[in-house]
Amino acid sequence: MQQLLNGVFIGSIYALFAIGFTLVFGILDRLNLAHPSVFAVSAFVGIELVADGGLSIWVALPIVLLVGAVLGIIVERLAFRPLKNRPDAHFAGLISSIALAGMFIALLQWRYGPDTRRFPAGSFPETPIQFAGVSVTVLQVAILLISIVLMVGLTWLVARSRLGRAMRAIAENPTAARVLGVNVDRVTSVTFAISSALGAVAGALFAMNVNSAQLGMGAAIELKGLAVIIVGGMGSLPGALIGGLALGLAEVFAVQYIGSSWRDLIAFGLLFVILLVRPQGLFGGRKVREV
Repeated sequence: MQQLLNGVFIGSIYALFAIGFTLVFGILDRLNLAHPSVFAVSAFVGIELVADGGLSIWVALPIVLLVGAVLGIIVERLAFRPLKNRPDAHFAGLISSIALAGMFIALLQWRYGPDTRRFPAGSFPETPIQFAGVSVTVLQVAILLISIVLMVGLTWLVARSRLGRAMRAIAENPTAARVLGVNVDRVTSVTFAISSALGAVAGALFAMNVNSAQLGMGAAIELKGLAVIIVGGMGSLPGALIGGLALGLAEVFAVQYIGSSWRDLIAFGLLFVILLVRPQGLFGGRKVREV
């Protein structure tokens, strides 16, 4: 039971990161590989706000979310919008986002250096809560609740709101959406902002969970995020949620029963098996080929 809860806690962070990843891909059909660098930047910003700015972690998190949203708009304006009319816009945007990610990490290294950064002692409550024979901390519960609230909020936004209807219209046919009066450029910017805001919060929560931030932390989670959205079904928000939780649980149980060196092998092996059984992903639909 203890390991099950630990897997859910870390899996909720993976899911939040992957949902931000898949939001841009599912709606705009763009793979934003600057997303992991936003994850890392936001973790460092969160630590600086608490360590140097003297803010409470709960005050710093909304600021981190706003920083992530701004970074998302920057990514869209610099890496994707100038290339949108090219015939190879998908590939060009992918390469451009990689270049921008490298710039973000270089700026991080210039600002903070190569050393690991940590939250100061006492930044968040560490008192354990005992129930049903398991032990959790207030921080772990807060991480899970924040992740759930953001994921449920995003699901409602896409399914029920006017902005969500515009997003789904663009995902179906951008040209037709523009003819019907949808401001495609504005919705695209907002989509990138929301995606990066989720990735930013995921980065801050991950740094809180392990109490450290490193320059390469985004690259370490990038492959996991890609694996999650592929397994869940490309562009599927529920799929990203379930895939993230499955990855977290697989990692925790692998460490518990086999060893930490087997963590990635077991986790990615499980996801690979899922793809062999269901190639379109857990929540993906089969493509219909039109002749």
